[in-house]
Amino acid sequence: MKALIAMSGGVDSSVAALLTKEQGYDCIGCTMKLWDSPEADSGCCSLDDTEDAKSVAYRLGMPFYAFNYKGEFRANVICPFASDYEHGRTPNPCIECNRFLKFGKLFERAQVLGCDKIVTGHYARIEQAPDGTYLLKKGLDPSKDQSYVLHCLTQEQLAHTYFPLGELTKDAVRKIAAEHGFVNAAKPDSQDICFVPDGDYAKVVQEYGSGEGTEPGAFVDLDGKPIGTHQGIIHYTIGQRKGLGNTWGRPVFVCGIDPAANTVTLGDSKDLFRREVHVAEFNWIAGKAPEGEIRCTAKLRYRQTEQPATARPEGAGRVTLVFDEPQRAPTPGQYAVLYDGDVVLGGGRIK
Repeated sequence: MKALIAMSGGVDSSVAALLTKEQGYDCIGCTMKLWDSPEADSGCCSLDDTEDAKSVAYRLGMPFYAFNYKGEFRANVICPFASDYEHGRTPNPCIECNRFLKFGKLFERAQVLGCDKIVTGHYARIEQAPDGTYLLKKGLDPSKDQSYVLHCLTQEQLAHTYFPLGELTKDAVRKIAAEHGFVNAAKPDSQDICFVPDGDYAKVVQEYGSGEGTEPGAFVDLDGKPIGTHQGIIHYTIGQRKGLGNTWGRPVFVCGIDPAANTVTLGDSKDLFRREVHVAEFNWIAGKAPEGEIRCTAKLRYRQTEQPATARPEGAGRVTLVFDEPQRAPTPGQYAVLYDGDVVLGGGRIK
């Protein structure tokens, strides 16, 4: 069996490589060069990361390659990120990177190299049901579970993917790395979006977007009455409180963004809550939608605790979610992911 290991230079993917090799796989290590980071000597996509990944691969006696996917990353992740902000949506670029790069382009490269599996350091599990269907399940460490960002995987991808860390804790992973003398055993986790290292989303949108969404317009109240001036819709997201000015006399929040009218609606915290959420581009992990509505739990953002809901499939990749209790700030562009216990049912984009 032959495996292509996606090695970011971090401790997780390094230990994933070690554990895969110990399972008897013929392993090839690789790093995906997605982005040049001129502002940082370390961190995601930096030269240090590539060197750390190569060091571990060579220590494990496996060949190592760096694949250049900068053009694909720009086209499939950065430019759509900018377009989303220009159109009043709040994207999750890590999910798009998984979809198009890690389990898209790299999956294709693995097939060309004759690899049976692609391996990453995600904290999630894959199991096969008695009927042969592949299940995507949460990682056993709830503090590190990454199943939310993997909801886009297909049956074919799951059949050829291995997540060695799914049953481990982060502390256990670091201990394994230290015991094997890996240079990155104590390396901090990457926290930032690689192409927004300083957190200035608007700057990236202005550089890679079309120029839309940058013109000032009206803040309006829930009745549509103008109450102030905003600095361009690219600066705002649903639920935002900071950066709205200090002239309101009370805490106010972004409750809506209308790109066509170039308005940003402000309201109170209570105005952010919704029970019904409409989702599109839905991927059912099983490969097909269930017949009729189902009970499940769902989360509308990565760090949210799952909430009980009823999901109603409506065809053409659309699903309506009705939560038992109103949820705060469902945000267009983010993803709703559904669970049945620790099994991921699928996910799609909030509209």
